[in-house]
Amino acid sequence: MMSAPMTLAQKLVARAAGRAQVTPGEVVTCRVDLAMFHDSSGPRRLKPMLEDLGAKIWDPSRVVLVMDHYVPERDDESRRIVRIAREWARDERLPHVYDSQGICHVVVPQHGHIRPGMFCVGGDSHSPTGGAFGAYMFGIGSTEMLGVVVTGEIWLQVPRTIALEWSGQLAPGVTAKDMMLHMIGRFGMNGGAYQALEFCGEAVRALSMNERMTLSNMSAELGAQAGLVAPDETTLDWLRAAGVDPGVLGDLRHWRTDEGAPMERHAFDASSLAPQVAAPHSPANAGDVARHEGTVIDVAYLGACTGAKIDDLRAAASVLRGRRAASGVRLIVAPATQKDQAQAEREGLMQVLRDAGAEVGATACGACAGYGDSLSQARSVISSTARNFRGRMGSPDTGVYLASPYTVAASAVAGRICDPREMMVEAAA
Repeated sequence: MMSAPMTLAQKLVARAAGRAQVTPGEVVTCRVDLAMFHDSSGPRRLKPMLEDLGAKIWDPSRVVLVMDHYVPERDDESRRIVRIAREWARDERLPHVYDSQGICHVVVPQHGHIRPGMFCVGGDSHSPTGGAFGAYMFGIGSTEMLGVVVTGEIWLQVPRTIALEWSGQLAPGVTAKDMMLHMIGRFGMNGGAYQALEFCGEAVRALSMNERMTLSNMSAELGAQAGLVAPDETTLDWLRAAGVDPGVLGDLRHWRTDEGAPMERHAFDASSLAPQVAAPHSPANAGDVARHEGTVIDVAYLGACTGAKIDDLRAAASVLRGRRAASGVRLIVAPATQKDQAQAEREGLMQVLRDAGAEVGATACGACAGYGDSLSQARSVISSTARNFRGRMGSPDTGVYLASPYTVAASAVAGRICDPREMMVEAAA
């Protein structure tokens, strides 16, 4: 009997469950290929629970630990948390530990840990980033992670798939971040309803891996469990650069949705999309930048896993070159990883940002997670981060506007929220 057509999500779950076929709504037990957690979600919570159980890690080679939330250590509490992580990593002889190298959602893919066909979990809500590589990856809490770390397995209800198809071509100054804010504004923060999203269409295929990672990352803001992009030559090129032998990947064409697979579909036109801005205090408060033009800002923050990767730094520098942040505006740049910062230094981008008046922060989660310089004194912030919940980046009275790196950079120069395309046209003239 011929098998029914399956979505990419179904294929990934079926492989992990050791099944030829799965259908939405079924509950299956899946083998985990990789478990990722960081200094905040990992050792300080898992270590005492494992000790209470007298249990061991099922396979240390499948665990990745990243120190990114409480580094650089600024007080006794952060020193305590990071010390626990470092000591546990040493005691358990974990082979994959990235200490102060950057944000987990970018560091892990940069080192080739996530590949098409894998089934992965992460101790962070933005773990769906891994879906950009054609892997099934989602965030779980510490109790669920304990079960994974001990058994190497987790149960899952097979999700429905929602296809978000983007036709056309993005205009200069419009990015994957704008695509996501537009979709969140349209569907709300529960629009994904714990299902799998699949981003597809010619505009998605044209995106770099860094931009695809932004799409998958912010699936969390749509309420989805996973956010997937079918792997292709762009994926393969990234993995080669990360040191992955293409011979171990198999036929990438398998990791595509079959013709006729059941999906809920929504269509978007990339060519008509304007830069987007999400007003306080929700990513769902998103709309065209024109709605907020003229809003005075006192901080422009370029950071986080959705706004400080190398492509993001290039975008910001293209606007800031030859310009400076307006008087009274604090421009902060916190590159996503040390690798991204080093590449930006080689390309001269970091000098452009410094010349524009930028303060360069640590390659860590930083203000996005409310750590360190939490912008507590700011009144109005425009930020390239994924979330703008009340009090997340500072005082509950601080208003945080979300936007792309282009829009953040342009607004820093103007001292108010503005359409970056205006400055891009001036620069080209």
